[in-house]
Amino acid sequence: MTIRLPGAIAAASLALLLGGCLGLGGGKQPATLIALTPTQTPAVGTGVSGKQGDALLVLEPDVDRKLAVLRVPVRVNGSSIAYLADAAWVERPARQFRSLLAETLRASGKRLVLEDDGTANQTAQRIGGRLIDMGYDAADQAVVVRFEAVRSGPGGMVETRRFESVIPGISAKPEVIAPALNRAANAVAADIAAWIG
Repeated sequence: MTIRLPGAIAAASLALLLGGCLGLGGGKQPATLIALTPTQTPAVGTGVSGKQGDALLVLEPDVDRKLAVLRVPVRVNGSSIAYLADAAWVERPARQFRSLLAETLRASGKRLVLEDDGTANQTAQRIGGRLIDMGYDAADQAVVVRFEAVRSGPGGMVETRRFESVIPGISAKPEVIAPALNRAANAVAADIAAWIG
């Protein structure tokens, strides 16, 4: 159940809720480091072989500036972004999401999946896109992961689809937000894997 409060009351309540949890930077080390870990992985000892030209290449997604840093974005309202205090990504979110997606795709064991590190040659199929959101929505008290996928294949075929996972009921605490972000990212990766087939 969602409770809607009048504007001034909602703003005051939000400020109290997030007091001490948001920051725009600072010199001290974050107390919480956030890493994405896949819930679906290939079994130990299994592998897939094939020609590199037939592989699926997973590209690092494009991001806006709010996700091009190690800080976790918090949407305060429709036009304001802050960053979560006492928390940081262990690695850029776009790179972490690429690795998570690649591992989720490998878990099916059906095809050769490579991550684009700049050394791969041309492949028949590629999956990339734009990581639109991977952070916390303070007004809705929810974690949001949103990805615009772009799949390209043989003969110049291009297909796009938007994926999203929203986990509501998350308090503005790094130790609660971190596992929720991981769950949401895994849900999006699983949906993309199902779409690719």
